[in-house]
Amino acid sequence: MIEQLIAAAREGVERRREEIPLAELEAQLSSRGEDRPFNEALTRPGLSVIAEFKRRSPSAGAIAEAADVAEQVQAYERGGAAALSVLTDERYFGGSLADLRSARAACDLPILRKDFVVDPYQLYEAAASGADAVLLIVRVLDEDGLAGLLGTAGDLDLDCLVEVHDAEELERALESGADVIGINNRDLDSGYVDISTTYELMPDVPAGKAAVAESGISDRHELEELERVGVDAVLIGEALMRAPDAEARTRELAGETDATGEHPLP
Repeated sequence: MIEQLIAAAREGVERRREEIPLAELEAQLSSRGEDRPFNEALTRPGLSVIAEFKRRSPSAGAIAEAADVAEQVQAYERGGAAALSVLTDERYFGGSLADLRSARAACDLPILRKDFVVDPYQLYEAAASGADAVLLIVRVLDEDGLAGLLGTAGDLDLDCLVEVHDAEELERALESGADVIGINNRDLDSGYVDISTTYELMPDVPAGKAAVAESGISDRHELEELERVGVDAVLIGEALMRAPDAEARTRELAGETDATGEHPLP
């Protein structure tokens, strides 16, 4: 499945590059809005929740096809999310750059563009559409590709969440100089989710690097355990998108306890 996702990403880049040349995207960068540091949002006191907007996925199928971006991300913000993740893959996740722009206009949280980033063009798209950070997946990039994308992202003032799934990928991410490591509990080849992946890799994440646990997280107790082993943030999508009350579900998972937005664990 991962090969299909990567192929679709490359096809999408070529199609959009013909529609909007890189020079046009570069020209749009001068009108970018205020800076919303993504990395800083992940290291605030307590475990930070990155709340995700996605309509569907290859593993789960339809999740919330008719969801309104503005309403959903505003509920996340009210519920205490520290940041947002917005799926922009069209073919398999039903997302778009329009969703990213809508999310940017609707709230004040920093936003991660979540997609299969395989080309620098996508970084310019992200910056021009209002993203503050991008997802880079070690599984789909070679050493030079990862280094090149990290460098270009830095030039564009985009933070990067560098995603890994095993020890070898973690080593590559650290060698690349990544500041924020995303540990995906989902095996992108099989689709199998095992939250123990995070616990196995956390001891090898050096002090000074932020760690984000991804996939298969839907319970406040799980978040408490993840914080105890040093995880800084969790990325949660399906559990929030399926919730009848997204604001209340976000508040529950974020552990919000008062109006200050702090959410210390007991």
